[in-house]
Amino acid sequence: MNDFDVARIRARMPALASGVAFFDGPGGTQLPDVVAEAMRMAMTEPLSNRGTMTQSERNAESIVVGSRRAAAELLGCDPAGVVFARSMTEATFMVARTLANDWGPGDRVVVTDLDHDANVRPWVTYAEKAGAEVAWARLDPTTGELPTSHIVDQITDNTRLVSVTGASNVVGTRPDLPAIAEAAHAVNALFFVDGVHLTAHAPIDVEQIGADFYACSAYKFLGPHLGIIAASSAVWESLHPDKLAPSTEQVPERFELGTLPYELLAGLIAAVDVLADLVPGGETSMTRRDRLVRSMTALAQHEDHLHARLRSALEDLPGITMYAHAQRRTPTEFFTFDGWDSAEVAHRLADKQINAPAGSFYAYEPCRSLGLGSGGAIRAGLAPYTDESDVDRLIAALRDIVVT
Repeated sequence: MNDFDVARIRARMPALASGVAFFDGPGGTQLPDVVAEAMRMAMTEPLSNRGTMTQSERNAESIVVGSRRAAAELLGCDPAGVVFARSMTEATFMVARTLANDWGPGDRVVVTDLDHDANVRPWVTYAEKAGAEVAWARLDPTTGELPTSHIVDQITDNTRLVSVTGASNVVGTRPDLPAIAEAAHAVNALFFVDGVHLTAHAPIDVEQIGADFYACSAYKFLGPHLGIIAASSAVWESLHPDKLAPSTEQVPERFELGTLPYELLAGLIAAVDVLADLVPGGETSMTRRDRLVRSMTALAQHEDHLHARLRSALEDLPGITMYAHAQRRTPTEFFTFDGWDSAEVAHRLADKQINAPAGSFYAYEPCRSLGLGSGGAIRAGLAPYTDESDVDRLIAALRDIVVT
């Protein structure tokens, strides 16, 4: 039985009082009240650089330690391997720049055209600077699938890194990550996973996935704008990024440039607590990790139900072309209408207080492979606070726009 109660999470979302139906979760979710309050408290209580001497120092230390633990419990990894950055994009550039110091002619890096550009351009940029070869695994534009064989076929004995999304931010496709990890590790290549879109929709276990690096962004799962990359301490210890001379050599702080944004870390802790509480109960008898797995599993079931309702209704709309067809994917739809500019449809939806934007959403390569170009398509994604009335409003509005 699924105990997920969408009304309960909606009651925590102040933005819903605006009357807007939000289908723009893939670009960033709305913020629960308790997350905003946690950030406010961090900024108004005594706070200074980390330490143990004063209360303000101890507050900062508690936030940092607590946020690493929260992120680790969400992702199923070691807190000592959690690195924070301004964004996933910034963090990925940092890792790519650092790894590329050991790349050279004859080395190979494998990327895909299913990925958001944040998991493409850093690798392409620094591979080219190092003289390494970039190999592309291509999606099937008819189905939106990225078959594992398309990636495995690009992996050779001189491959240094394989980079793949956990789920496409436009068509939702979820590649077989453990199988790709096995192929990468068979040639001693590192495996980097962009989990930005996936983390919001499924329970995550970095070890089971087999990722050497797993990157995500808190603002995609009810948190503030904050990038996270998880790796083992051993992997981080092997890397030496550019940094200031007096900054620490300790891991993971070695990779965090400057003072951490304590208020954002406090918001991350609160967001993880909200996710753990999507299905209430067990606070005294279950670990937060177990509660997270239970809640995210229930959320996935809830979103699958809504997604089926959305998909079926979209398929009945005249003139629609849908680009998301993979068997295993997140609750995300990407579509256009014959004779309509997608930006105009999105604008008309906004006039009806429905946020379902149009564009390529930095998914430059998949949009090009799907024949959409920079204009992209309309994207409608589900979030924990989406309910059946939202879906019905979207469908009714689209029918009103494209039929009349």
